[in-house]
Amino acid sequence: MFSWLARIALACWRPVSRYARMNKDYNNSNSDELEEDSFSLRDSLLWCRDLEKHSCGDFSFAVVQANEIIEDHSQVETGKDAIFVGVYDGHGGPDASRFISDHLFQNLITGLARANGTISEDILRNAFSATEDGFLALVRRSCGIKPLIAAIGSCCLVGVIWRGTLYVANLGDSRAVIGYLGRSNKIVAEQLTRDHNASIEEVRQELRSLHPDDSHIVVMKHGVWRIKGIIQFDVGLHATVTAVFICVLTVVCSLVFAYELVHQVSRSIGDAYLKRPEFSLDPSFPRFHLSEPIRRPVLTAEPSLCTRVLQPSDKFLIFASDGLWEHLTNQQAVEIVSNSPRAGIARRLIKTALNEAARKREMRYDDLKKVDKGIRRFFHDDITVVVIFIDQESLSTKMPVLEQSVKGFADSIGPSNFNIL
Repeated sequence: MFSWLARIALACWRPVSRYARMNKDYNNSNSDELEEDSFSLRDSLLWCRDLEKHSCGDFSFAVVQANEIIEDHSQVETGKDAIFVGVYDGHGGPDASRFISDHLFQNLITGLARANGTISEDILRNAFSATEDGFLALVRRSCGIKPLIAAIGSCCLVGVIWRGTLYVANLGDSRAVIGYLGRSNKIVAEQLTRDHNASIEEVRQELRSLHPDDSHIVVMKHGVWRIKGIIQFDVGLHATVTAVFICVLTVVCSLVFAYELVHQVSRSIGDAYLKRPEFSLDPSFPRFHLSEPIRRPVLTAEPSLCTRVLQPSDKFLIFASDGLWEHLTNQQAVEIVSNSPRAGIARRLIKTALNEAARKREMRYDDLKKVDKGIRRFFHDDITVVVIFIDQESLSTKMPVLEQSVKGFADSIGPSNFNIL
């Protein structure tokens, strides 16, 4: 529907200057297949750590930016017996996802300390609850000067491998998928998380059962299911709307404003105005104004949890925001990982998704690389991918591993607090 609009945007938008190159395509990669052609543009919005060590194998980490201000935040924390992965896909702005990146892991460490270094689903659940409470406290302090912080939220996907057991907790529609060897020694994808998205009938039924007196808890508009009928307009598109409006004037303006992101996730950190009446927004913010005060929280921060003792057949895990899964199926993703070199595999998954995003707009990926952040959001979302390889030999023997904290889309690496384990 928007392919012609995207082509106009591409033709009229050429960046005056390129900002600091975040791309780490040169990092840790000796694979000729991963090297860019000498005549091909590098994607300056793509960041990665091609291959690093953790306590039971290797990991690969990559992020691509689409929004004017990146809303995906993420982290990998490595310890002597454990690894922590966090993928936080923000919406409405970066405040919630950034807050989670700064606080959730620390809340988990606090819980582990109280439990004498023992992890459980309850400790993981409590870390989510403490992070939600902390962000709502921030909203309460800030809403007087920044009212729309009440409409900012984030999906939250966390995975912890601790002494051979995997714990996964999830809010929203980011996804964790495990690749394991099935019959005939073929790689098989198994989704470990549940998508909390109103496009899924099971989620709509859950919402209706929780709100039997609200006939508008989920509403179909323009072929899309929306929670409370609300349209979530991405903050990253505000600057984009202005740029495209100037570029193509009123010819494109109406369609640009039609390019809105639907509020579909049923669980999140933040989105305070859909959880507590005190954070309701008045009619001066029509996109987020509710006709009636909420009687009970519309959204919840209660994560779905999964625990799995890792087996010899379990080969790797993929943690990714929904931007990847919009373009790749679970099985496609695990087959790419299984059939490719480890170094740079997270980057390879993102590039495969971006090639597909470009194809859907009748473009090449090389053309997409020329599109700047903000405008890029018309073609794809921010995408975060972390691939965790599971080496059974490492699970049974304590390999010395550097305890480090790696934040997505950041050049700095620091020590991790995971040494409590």
